[in-house]
Amino acid sequence: MKKIIPFLVLSMIVFGCTNQHSSKHGHDHDHDHGNENVKTTIQYEQEVHLTNLKQLTFGGDNAEAYFSFNDEMIVFQSNNPAWNLDCDQIFYTRLDQANMDKEIPQLISTGLGRTTCSYFMPGDTTILFASTHMGDGSCPHVPAPREDGKYVWPIYEDYNIFVADLKGKIIDTLTNRAGYDAEATVSPKGDKIVFTSDRTGDLELFVMDIDGSNVKQVTSGLGYDGGAFFSPDGSKLVFRASRPISPEDQKNYKDLLAQGLVTPTEMEIYVCDVDGSNLMQVTKLGKANWAPYFHPSGEKILFSSNHHSARGYQFNIFMINLDGTGLKQITFDDTFDAFPMFSFDGKKLIFSSNRNNNGTRDTNMFIADWVE
Repeated sequence: MKKIIPFLVLSMIVFGCTNQHSSKHGHDHDHDHGNENVKTTIQYEQEVHLTNLKQLTFGGDNAEAYFSFNDEMIVFQSNNPAWNLDCDQIFYTRLDQANMDKEIPQLISTGLGRTTCSYFMPGDTTILFASTHMGDGSCPHVPAPREDGKYVWPIYEDYNIFVADLKGKIIDTLTNRAGYDAEATVSPKGDKIVFTSDRTGDLELFVMDIDGSNVKQVTSGLGYDGGAFFSPDGSKLVFRASRPISPEDQKNYKDLLAQGLVTPTEMEIYVCDVDGSNLMQVTKLGKANWAPYFHPSGEKILFSSNHHSARGYQFNIFMINLDGTGLKQITFDDTFDAFPMFSFDGKKLIFSSNRNNNGTRDTNMFIADWVE
């Protein structure tokens, strides 16, 4: 992942559904150089909401795994070097055939550029994803460390949203413009897509019909709005947002955005109706709160946060009520847990973690039965 300035050194912040995925730590606190203390924990005893936890991937950075509508498949992004990848590409696999420690799953994206935020389309025969492959085809440049110490994410203007079949053949292009269109997910009702775009000059949420038509703006507040998901009934959206308040912070945000950059170090979770009405801030925790996903009840949200970490290195998954009450920690890895998604039947949870990485900096995907 990346690191979020001094207090966010992660293994993989993929903006969830995010804009990039370059997950490497800037520290070795989870293993020593003699490799005597490797991370081999699959599940922690405090994780009472999870059972039958199983590791799905085994190397590189793997994240943003999302279920098919029938819960039989997952689609995800990976930069596993063992799969000859230079930067993130999109793959899918059937869960009953997943053997990713020995076999490379089906590639969905073109293998060119960088990709992010894949999601099954209704019918489970096609997959939505964002890609920069219509640019020069190479992995986009990752910004060098800044002299001012700010940790930044690039907003690549070559990102557009595509639909491919399960063999990786692109069959539709839903956006085709110079500018950032990415972070798309699909309503459980199968009728709408939500995505993030800079087409207004700011990073706002938009919805469109499932065929890419009828684009409508959802959010309008200054700041980055992204990583949105629909509620189980399709009526609401949950997303992460930055909201610079002071004139200085607003100027800094605008200056960075003009350079195609954002700082992801201060984000909170918000919900609103699909048309943007009834906007409400759910978390007021400080630091970085992101990668939200609705609980099957539609009354709670799971999300990743480092608010509890003194130095900001540790990200775990938490659960909270829509009104901001009832905060509860769900996962307990000492480095990184994020990108939770429930199966559509509500029985399973999939997420990414640095657990059991054998002393490396790999981020892998895990799946568990959910215990209410």
